[in-house]
Formats: sequence, structure tokens, C-alpha cells
Amino acid sequence: MKWQWPVSGAVLEGYNAKRPGKAGIAIGGARGSSVRAAAAGKVVYSGNGLKGYGNLIIIMHNEKYLSAYGLNETLLVGEGDYVDSGQAVATLGGKIPGQGELYFEIRIDGKPANPMRYLPKRGS
Repeated sequence: MKWQWPVSGAVLEGYNAKRPGKAGIAIGGARGSSVRAAAAGKVVYSGNGLKGYGNLIIIMHNEKYLSAYGLNETLLVGEGDYVDSGQAVATLGGKIPGQGELYFEIRIDGKPANPMRYLPKRGS
């Protein structure tokens, strides 16, 4: 599977498998900018019913992989929608006023994985 960065900002918080309930990364960016699907797939969740994730999108890419995009300002896709890699699925929100932040997870067979192992390397 080929992945792409969902937003272009710096990594604000790295992966920590021991963080209870959440094992992803935080990526910065301009609040209100586009959050893009890291790979093509079907939206299986679009809402704000999971505590601590804010407005959340979950995309199932195949039987093995899914990705989660939390702390969004606005959700642009609904459950059951199919999205292309790079398609805007939300606008960037965050926890701190004025600072954009995306919470991003990749799960493999339901278990959190370090997204940095799958996202393409960025130039220095």
C-alpha cells in the first residue's frame, strides 16, 4: 500500500505505543486547511462520538489497513463514501485555539502501528 501525508506540517508529537487508547502522531498545519486521505478507501466512521478524538474520520483501505484522522474542524465526507488518495476529507482543527493539529493513526489488523514507518520520508 502506498501512503501519503494527510497534512504537510511538522510532526508535533511522535508515536508512543504506550499512550493509553491513542497510538498515533500529531501533525501541525494551518487551521482550516485540507486534511487529505492518506490512501484510497471507504469511510467507515465520520462523527464526533469517540471521546478525545473530536471530529473524526476513519477510512478502511482494505481488510488489513485503516487510518484515522482526529481533531478536525469540519468533516467533508460521510460514512459509506469512497475516497481517493489525496482527496480532502476534512478541514484541520486542533486542541489549542489558533494552532492547527491533526491526530493521525494507522492501524493494521486493528492494532496501532507507527505511521512514520509507512508515510513517505520528507526532504530535510
